[in-house]
Amino acid sequence: MPTALIADDEPNLSAELAVRLSALWPELEIIGMQRNGVDALAELNAKRPDFAFLDIRMPGIDGLKIASLVPHVHIVFVTSYYEYAVQAFDQSAIDYLLKPVTDDRLLRCIVKLQRGGPAPTTTALLENAEEQRDAAPIRWITVGLRDTTRLVSVEEVLYFLYFQAADKYTEVVTASERHVIRTPLKEMLQRLDTERFAQVHRGVIVAYAAIDHIERDLLSRQRIYLRRSGDVLPVSRACAGLFKQM
Repeated sequence: MPTALIADDEPNLSAELAVRLSALWPELEIIGMQRNGVDALAELNAKRPDFAFLDIRMPGIDGLKIASLVPHVHIVFVTSYYEYAVQAFDQSAIDYLLKPVTDDRLLRCIVKLQRGGPAPTTTALLENAEEQRDAAPIRWITVGLRDTTRLVSVEEVLYFLYFQAADKYTEVVTASERHVIRTPLKEMLQRLDTERFAQVHRGVIVAYAAIDHIERDLLSRQRIYLRRSGDVLPVSRACAGLFKQM
């Protein structure tokens, strides 16, 4: 029976990936889910699984360094960052998955692991990463609520907000809930349907359907008022032209 370890400092993301792997590859046994690089490396050396699904940015030791220390393990990187694809090739990665990972893309990765083929070339990895970066807009967002992982439909989202604690987090706001996810606002914008969402400020992406009206003050500064919320959102001067016809 093939075995795998998952390492990601967001436990809800690890749990979600484990559930999806179980559904798409029932024969795969997940032998551990680690939240930092030090524990992941120790577990990989102790249990020597066939595969490891590693985040790149983790506390302690990053995923790229771990990969260089466990040549006996086939590595799949699962990350929000496109720019590490070449370094992934240097570590003989079998695949490079960009978050949020679609079921179709995960299934293609599983088929590759099952076939046991050679590691892809640098060109193949870059093309793979570019394909995922330019993929169809996401329809669901994975959020964590205590020990539970949930899926929130993008249609429910009123707006996305830069989370002040760190630039790698984004706050997702619906009519009834607020969630913090580990995806930078910049990355989120690249995965959204631009016909449905617009960045109206450096730290705000809003759903067009959520806008009730826009007001201008005496200094011509714009504010967005939402239909299903009492929240008021700023519009930067650079984005003011989006609403000239509204």
